[in-house]
Amino acid sequence: MSTTPSASTPRPQEGGLSRSLTTPKIVFLIVAAAAPLSAMVGTVPLAFALGNGPGVPAMFVFAGLTLMCFCVGYAAISRTVVNAGGFYTYISYGLGRPPAVGGGLVAVLAYNAASVGLLGAFAYFARLVAASHGLDVRWEIWAALGLLVVGALGYRQIDLSVRVLGVAMLCEVGILLLLAAAVLIRHGHAALPTVSFSPHTLTGAGVGVTMMYAFISFIGIESAALYGEEAHAPERSVPRATYVSVSLIALFYGFVSWIAVGAVGPGHIQDVAGSQLGDLFFRLSDDYLTATLTTVMQVLLCLSLFASWLALHNAANRYLFVLGREGVLPGALGTVHARHASPHRASLTQTAFSVLTATAFALAGLDPYLGITTSMLGLGTLGIVFLQAVACVSVIGYFWRRPDRHWWRTALAPALGFAGLAAGTSLVVTHFDTMTGTDNPVVGALPWLIVAAAVLGPLYALWIRSARPERYARLARADDRPEEPVEAAGPDVTDRVAAGR
Repeated sequence: MSTTPSASTPRPQEGGLSRSLTTPKIVFLIVAAAAPLSAMVGTVPLAFALGNGPGVPAMFVFAGLTLMCFCVGYAAISRTVVNAGGFYTYISYGLGRPPAVGGGLVAVLAYNAASVGLLGAFAYFARLVAASHGLDVRWEIWAALGLLVVGALGYRQIDLSVRVLGVAMLCEVGILLLLAAAVLIRHGHAALPTVSFSPHTLTGAGVGVTMMYAFISFIGIESAALYGEEAHAPERSVPRATYVSVSLIALFYGFVSWIAVGAVGPGHIQDVAGSQLGDLFFRLSDDYLTATLTTVMQVLLCLSLFASWLALHNAANRYLFVLGREGVLPGALGTVHARHASPHRASLTQTAFSVLTATAFALAGLDPYLGITTSMLGLGTLGIVFLQAVACVSVIGYFWRRPDRHWWRTALAPALGFAGLAAGTSLVVTHFDTMTGTDNPVVGALPWLIVAAAVLGPLYALWIRSARPERYARLARADDRPEEPVEAAGPDVTDRVAAGR
């Protein structure tokens, strides 16, 4: 049964996920996952201190250009392959089912680890901010409260999450733009020093570490494809949302970090950031805004971390849902809530995983930030950057013999994206101890989990092919059609997507 949905009355697929997402809503999901305020407060000062100082803004631009090449190919395949499987499905179409199962397991590991990492960051900063205002509550309490809300929102239809994420994103971007305006008013053009883009700065010591932190800050931009089955017109919404998100993140991060260089001074930014670290932007707010707005920024930092946590929770759910639906993981994960049209069991599973992992860290007496956040976000970041690089190769493989291949969109752009992302993967592995802030051998061994998933996944797929050939034939299948504009594809496009063909 199929009806044509109107823009005002989103309709779930027959027994499937709710189809209520538009391009702006998907952009909110992506940008919220990148957590602009959290990146500025937590990541940028580290890039200043450990990297090439005033060259950080240029590295954000470089990372944005590299990921734009990735997005060109990613958008091309997303117009022809519509599925909630993201990397898992795209790798299947380009490289085959065995590598796809490996990619799917890496994605489950990476997104679940990143979600737990954000749990730790939220609990840590919520405790600090609350304690500074007289409310001293253990981090475990903040983690439990946050997880309760994240779990409830993830259980329900995604539109509710989008509204929460939209408010959070607008608030955190707004406070940073207010700070940037204050710096520009005081310093004029000197607030944007050209030395940040000079050849001498870009070839200086620490550029590799800076590049690593720049790529880290874009985590989540690939998640648009996960919502293809929940979009009104996925052939149009997913590519547009991906392009818009990468452009916004690159320009915003580059601009705000450039403003910070101008506010502190190019010659001092490395030392000042090294001494102040997470307080850098709060000190700038005290100087250029007011103490009241600094308090607002601190509260918004917690909101930013919560929004990123919720976005990654939803992304992890989609991978659990799809792999459960296709029998790679337990089938119960692949069921949809009858009323909310959401992957509710996948959400409950991700919530349970977070509870167990956070409890283990708490019982071990480890710090929520240095224990949970750095290690789990480090693992998640490595897995996602690795999958982005593999996806570029998959795009080339998928279009290689297709009549709708294009020299730029399906060949050169993804090849350039692969080169940049392969370099990014190498940098994350090389500087994993720097990124996690510890030389603990257990944390240092975490990247081997990515290797294990990438190796065991294809072996598991080959076993399925031998023992369950009918199930194997259904793995990572999607609505596959020639790339063409939505308007030219005919009025039945949304019906075919809704029917899951």
